[in-house]
Amino acid sequence: MTTPETTVPPVLVLGATGGQGGAVAAALIRAGRPVRALVRDPAAPAARRLAAAGARLATGDFTDPGALSAAMRGAAAAFALTTPFESGPEAELEQGRAIIEAAAAARLGHLVFSSVAGATQDTGIPHFESKAAVERVLAASGLPHTVVAPTYFYDNALGGADRLRRGVLDLPLPADHQLQQLDRTDLGSFVELVLRDPAAFAGRRIELASDAPTPAQMSQALSAALGRPVRFDEVPMSVVRQGSPDMAAMWGFLRGRGYQADIGALHRDYPEVAWSSFRAWAQRAAAPALAPPAA
Repeated sequence: MTTPETTVPPVLVLGATGGQGGAVAAALIRAGRPVRALVRDPAAPAARRLAAAGARLATGDFTDPGALSAAMRGAAAAFALTTPFESGPEAELEQGRAIIEAAAAARLGHLVFSSVAGATQDTGIPHFESKAAVERVLAASGLPHTVVAPTYFYDNALGGADRLRRGVLDLPLPADHQLQQLDRTDLGSFVELVLRDPAAFAGRRIELASDAPTPAQMSQALSAALGRPVRFDEVPMSVVRQGSPDMAAMWGFLRGRGYQADIGALHRDYPEVAWSSFRAWAQRAAAPALAPPAA
């Protein structure tokens, strides 16, 4: 059984058991904001951890308009994201439409939508284009909103955890090619900052990055954090193309012009956000995640 919410209207967080939503929920809870978290399964361990941290749970998913409307009712604002990786880019656009329609029906005060940096550059990358399409629907809706557009997340490196434990970092980039990246904790802090004063951010689209290390610098930082050598191996683009046309298009973009977040301006204008370096993240997050299992 969940406890009643306080008289202060909560912020609804969609995807609260995932990386982005979880970071946003954690930042809001740290700031003392009431959080309502939309989860598929309230009995799941991640959902139970959210409830234990102070969030109130609502049950549903991005494709259920009724559950979305009910979850948004009475909320002061919401953080939302969409994903193409379960059902494809067309399904992502449908998720976005459902979220926006529910927000309009609930007369939501402000919607923060997480897109992706570069989505407005006509890249042709399928999962960038689907987010750009959601952004266009949101802009046409008249809803008070802010778009945050993350670059590549530091945590993506942990997708190769087995290889990292064996001392190898794999990326389809040259060793000296900078890659703008974002700490999920910084994303959470930035969204919390937006929701302190939503009117000041209304109608804005802000691309977010914490740092821009090269793969060589990433391997050096991981080596220092883990206390053992981690070398960098460049993955050939031919291998990426065999695996996923979408990912091949993204890495082709990142090998070229890539993300264009103004890191200097972000650090200058929003000092409340930690803007953790990759090296700091490696020490704080990667080292524990990649530690050998306890005997």
